[in-house]
Amino acid sequence: MTTAAAATALAAVALTPGLATAAAPPTLSDCAAGELCLWGKSGFKGSRHAYELADIDIESCVALPEGSSAASLANRTGRPVTTYQSAVCAETGEFQTYPGSGTWEPESPYRARAFKVWEQ
Repeated sequence: MTTAAAATALAAVALTPGLATAAAPPTLSDCAAGELCLWGKSGFKGSRHAYELADIDIESCVALPEGSSAASLANRTGRPVTTYQSAVCAETGEFQTYPGSGTWEPESPYRARAFKVWEQ
């Protein structure tokens, strides 16, 4: 490859949008190991609620604080977590289960208002 061809190829890579400007995921310190973290806005932004297994009852419905909801989440509990559109964990609305192996969901398909943590 000639020097001119190499320079042209390098310039094309440098000018390609999106290669170097991809949004970085949240840092692990934003949601510690063993926590379920829920953010009010997509992209892990807005107010954050963090829950530890020691503070919740397994397989019980946990509602987010009155008037709040989550648009993104990280499940670092080590257990499956189901989020619900309903504040009382009703399955008549949307719900989805996320594995506990370090799941990062930057944009939930619905506003989550409650969750359940399951046994293995």
